[in-house]
Amino acid sequence: MTANRIVIGMTGATGAIYGVRLLEVLAGSRFETHLVASEWARKTIAIETGRRPEDVFALAHRTYRVENQAAAISSGSFLTAGMVIAPCSMKTLAAIANGLADNLVARAADVVLKEQRKLVLLVRESPLNAVHLENMLKLARLGVMIVPPVPAFYAKPRDLDDMVDHTVGRVLDLFGVEHALVRRWGGDSLLERPLDGHVQ
Repeated sequence: MTANRIVIGMTGATGAIYGVRLLEVLAGSRFETHLVASEWARKTIAIETGRRPEDVFALAHRTYRVENQAAAISSGSFLTAGMVIAPCSMKTLAAIANGLADNLVARAADVVLKEQRKLVLLVRESPLNAVHLENMLKLARLGVMIVPPVPAFYAKPRDLDDMVDHTVGRVLDLFGVEHALVRRWGGDSLLERPLDGHVQ
């Protein structure tokens, strides 16, 4: 069962659509999703996407209350492939970096860390201050994947959905989830084409 379970955390940072889209794609995959969302994640989902949080949560195979420290995902004996927090607030980043497992999002991440499983954080903030950067560096040195949702313009996104799908697709790549969300780089053939009709 290890390779077939992914824990999804959602916090109150902007970018709720990343967690929503991740759940949508995984719902049609062989992976079992275990979702925990903070109270502010619920509010951000409603504000940014116009969806009811309950409808989003229904995409997961199982959901947990953020205050439920007795949940299955709070134990290392519950086998998973790892965890994605999308989006990840700076508060949650700080809690994970400093071992402050004060809610189930942070506790589940702490479990993934101690069991040396894959932890992926879609951190959302700009500009970044020194505290944010130090927390990211601290976790990166422990093997945590820090994945700010930065658009890839080489993929020539047509709209916001394309930008979201590219980031979500790259996260799914990290877990070996098959998908068709990403327009992949095919080498330097694009560089050989003149951009304005003139050879550079």
